[in-house]
Order: sequence, then structure tokens, then C-alpha cells
Amino acid sequence: MNITLIGTAFPLRGGIAHYNALLAGALAERHEVQTITFSRQYPSLLFPGKTQEETAGIAGATPAPQLIDSINPVNWLRVGNLIRRQAPDLLLFKYWLPFFGPCFGTIARRARGNAHTRVICICDNVLPHEKRPGDIAFTRYAFRSVDGFIVQSDAVEHELNRFWKGARYRNVPHPVYSLFGERIDKVQARKALGIIAPRVLLFFGYVRKYKGLDILLDALARLPREMGVHLVVAGEFYDPERGYRDLIRTLQIEDRVTLRSDYLPNEEVHKYFSAADAVILPYRSATQSGIAQIAYNFDTPVIATDVGGLGEVVLDDRTGLVVPPGNPDALADAIVRFYASGREAFYRKYVQQEKLKYSWQNLVHAIEELAASIRT
Repeated sequence: MNITLIGTAFPLRGGIAHYNALLAGALAERHEVQTITFSRQYPSLLFPGKTQEETAGIAGATPAPQLIDSINPVNWLRVGNLIRRQAPDLLLFKYWLPFFGPCFGTIARRARGNAHTRVICICDNVLPHEKRPGDIAFTRYAFRSVDGFIVQSDAVEHELNRFWKGARYRNVPHPVYSLFGERIDKVQARKALGIIAPRVLLFFGYVRKYKGLDILLDALARLPREMGVHLVVAGEFYDPERGYRDLIRTLQIEDRVTLRSDYLPNEEVHKYFSAADAVILPYRSATQSGIAQIAYNFDTPVIATDVGGLGEVVLDDRTGLVVPPGNPDALADAIVRFYASGREAFYRKYVQQEKLKYSWQNLVHAIEELAASIRT
């Protein structure tokens, strides 16, 4: 097939750019693929981070043409007309936020005007965790021009079926992120990061309210100090950072928390996951999380709350532990159990086995099968 992939891509940054780079590479083993990304992804007013550009490269990725202006309807028509003339067999979108619904929906409408191109949407979620006016209308507008959907958890499958009855879709697990290098020795990783604590947990990724960092800090404060548990928070704050620093001071755990409150370059990521005994996902709500797939790449166990699809990926007492959301006592107890059980090596071994099903080849096959079905 001739495939056009639209979404965040290098030289833009972030987890979706990483996902699309890996997906394009996997598709290119069997198909002809071009990627198109944004000249303007978010207006600066709506972007809480420090920069939208990647500070370093993405392994195996070349810069994609930056053609799409997310807030310019004339541009959407122009890009849609371009794709209509190129007439790819498949137009593939990565959909994660209704903000992009008008842009993606318009491009898809114009592209499908050639009566040849079919459209598949890979849904991170159907509606976002943080609700905004227009979410439903924008998503409906986008989905009206979609022939088929890829979902990556049972939670998103149920959400799609409720929201878009009769949708044609495939459910395939979110693949493992494999672009951050290999795991290194834990002692070596901690030395490189300047961490001397005997026990280390990692909270990784953008900090937003629904991700529950405040709950994790509360849980950490409930642990006996003599356990020697140290929390590393590595990720850019999309919520006001000061509020979290104030909470850390109030809880009197300043010496038990390291904040790396910047976007991490790709070449640094392996050190953080290698240094950690476990990754913590204390989310209040979620559909899925790519952080678990990064952890699995490094054979790192995960302690997660049972929200959305997290309980599908993190297998309780096999690849980590699963606890109820919004409960710092339960989270603290899980951390105590994790260390008291002495089962870290067991969890790591089980992760090595479990992650085999999270392959990019499985996703490619699902896309191929779905594309074939919507042409019949």
C-alpha cells in the first residue's frame, strides 16, 4: 500500500512523535510511507510546555514535511487537496485530542474526494481526560470521515462503541517504545543521575492533574523514612510546578524527591528507567499510557492504578502491582508490598515475556487487515 501518515512527527517532540516514528518505520518494511506533520501544532496560548520542537534527533527518523497549520482552515483544504491528488491507498491519523478534530476531519474529507483513499484513525482515546467545550462536536466531525479505527485497549474499545456505534475497528495492544536504547546497570544509572538512595521509584512524563503526582507524593510521605525510598519525577510540568514544590515542602519529603522538571532528551531516558526499581503510574483517570510501554522496553516493573486500560497492561503481581485510584494509603501499601515481597526479579522476568505481544508488527498487521476489510 501507499500510506500517508498524519500527526505529530520529528522535528516536533513528544510521545506521539516517537510513536509515529516507530510506526512509520514498521510500516515502511512492507509499504510505501510518507509522514506529514505540523508547521503549527498548538497555538502558543494553548501550549503549556516550554518548546514544541525536539532538541535532539529521533533514532531512525528524518524530519517530516511541516505542512499542517492546526488553526488555519484554508491550510486544511490545501493539505487535503494535496493528498487527494497524491491518492494514497490509506490516510492514517493518530488521534488524541478533539482540538484537532476540525483540522483532521477537513483534511480527510478533501482527501477522500478522489474516491480511492481510505481513512483509518488510531485512537489514543475518544474523548480526553480533561473535558473542554466542543469535545463531542469536534470528535464527531473528525470521525464522520473515518472508514475504520484502531484502538489499543479494551477501555478505548468500549468508549468507541458507546460514542460511535457501528464503527469498524481492530483492537491491538499499544506497542513497546523501543527507541530509547538499552537498559544499563542499575548502579551505573544511579551514579550517572547522582542518586544514592537504596530504593528508587520513577514518575515519568508530562505532569498533569489527571496523572496523580500529588497522590503519589502523599503516599511517599506515608512510607517509613527508614525504607529509604526515593522518588524521581522526570518530566515537564503542564500544571504549575510551584504547587507541587509547595506540597513536597508541606509533606516534609524534600530529601526524598528529585525533580527533573524539563523535557528529557531521548538519549537521557534510558538512565532514568534503568535506575528505577519500578515505575509509578498513580493516575486518577486514563485510557492507556505509553509510559508503561517505555517501562516494559527496559524490563522495569510498574505500579499503577486500576483506571482505563492500565489494568490490562500491568498484570497484578506479575508485571507489577495494581491498586485503586485516588487512594494514597493503597498506593503506599503497594510500594511497601513491592519491596517486602522481594519479587522485583520475578516481575522483571515476567515483563520480558509479556512485552513480546506488544510488537509493532502486530499493529501493522491489524492496520493491513482493517484496510483490506474497508475496501470490500
